[in-house]
Amino acid sequence: MTKSSVRRYAVAGTGHRAGMYVRAMIGDHADVADLVAWCDTNPGRIDFYDGVIAEAGLGPLPRYTPDRLEVMIREESVDAVVVTSPDHTHADLVSRALLAGADVVVEKPLTIDAEGCRRITEAVDWSGRDLVMTFNYRYSPRNSSLKEVIASGELGEVTSVHFEWALDTVHGADYFRRWHRDKAGSGGLLVHKSSHHFDLVNWWLADTPTRVYARGRRAFYGDDGAGRAEAGPRPARGREAMPGDRWSLDMSRDESLRRLYLESEQHDGYLRDQDVFAPGVTIEDNMAVLVDYRRGALLTYSLNAHAPWEGYRVTVNGTRGRAELEVVERGSVEVDAQGRSVLDPSAREAQDADAVRPKGERLVVQRHWERAREVEIPMGVGSHGGGDAILLNDIFHGPSEDPLGRRAGYVDGVRAVAVGIAANASISTGDPVEVEQLGLGVEL
Repeated sequence: MTKSSVRRYAVAGTGHRAGMYVRAMIGDHADVADLVAWCDTNPGRIDFYDGVIAEAGLGPLPRYTPDRLEVMIREESVDAVVVTSPDHTHADLVSRALLAGADVVVEKPLTIDAEGCRRITEAVDWSGRDLVMTFNYRYSPRNSSLKEVIASGELGEVTSVHFEWALDTVHGADYFRRWHRDKAGSGGLLVHKSSHHFDLVNWWLADTPTRVYARGRRAFYGDDGAGRAEAGPRPARGREAMPGDRWSLDMSRDESLRRLYLESEQHDGYLRDQDVFAPGVTIEDNMAVLVDYRRGALLTYSLNAHAPWEGYRVTVNGTRGRAELEVVERGSVEVDAQGRSVLDPSAREAQDADAVRPKGERLVVQRHWERAREVEIPMGVGSHGGGDAILLNDIFHGPSEDPLGRRAGYVDGVRAVAVGIAANASISTGDPVEVEQLGLGVEL
């Protein structure tokens, strides 16, 4: 890359998720990415990232609050803004950055409601700027392998997809102790989490969702959830938990959580370690969705947020056969002598190598009248099933030749959240929802 190809980036939202992009810009992609500014309301979290870049001999960087986003873009000559702020802020920050003359890289979900979709699509139209959606699961080799199977025509015309996702009591519970627990701020798990999954199906099928019917409820978490009865006396905060409490998060035991959140509470009052069984949870933890696709395929989708293991199963049925993908991301959740999960940052221990459900992945294809065969899945690099490293290269160096079309734009982002937005509406009314009637601001 020549010096002229180096682009100037700002990060809007300096929570935990920003770390992947910050470290990429001061590390593997420093030759093309110049990190020049922070945008956040919390100076404590900015202090943390100034410390991160200081280790690379950089910074500190200029600081701006969200109300001065346009000023930041102008004063710092920002080429692109990486948006990693809470979901409900995306529509405002993304649209304003575009209209101020910057490109945008935005974490999923694109936004949480139809109004946000309209605002962003209008800003893209008016500005002519570029928006990249970071759907890193597209880049995971296991998901790319399934895409290749479907695109090859080996299964014939796809008639139906079944997609089951299990969030365990480490990952799943965490959505119920932070800002995601309020549906007004996150759109619920069907938008925040499931937009990843709906995008995968849209991409696998190269098709568009048209009609959605959904049911969902909060069955386990919250002050009246089924898990509350066995949780024991509840602390107000994670660090106040009784010894052996499996449901509390003690942020003081992990440096990044301590500095990003515990020590930054004084600035904005945000509590990262709320009790998952405390009042105020308004999102569902059990959801089922039925989706019609334009070319006729049906999707049945389910999400459970209190499972004893974590992973997903996908079945794709076609006129010539069937493909099955099973991914085990964690085979079990266990606790140490103090009652803490062994997956907690403060108690990292290896899982039993002989576990009944070891971590792993398997893709099997069976055509009619033929013996089943297992498809070899290439090794990935980095988290999210090996997808993050490839995604980051696409973001900062530009997309390489990719016949699978993994790089996602704003229309892909709209298609993904469209299913979750429609599902939320269906849960609320009890009726199926036509996606085109949502008024998302773009022809899907």
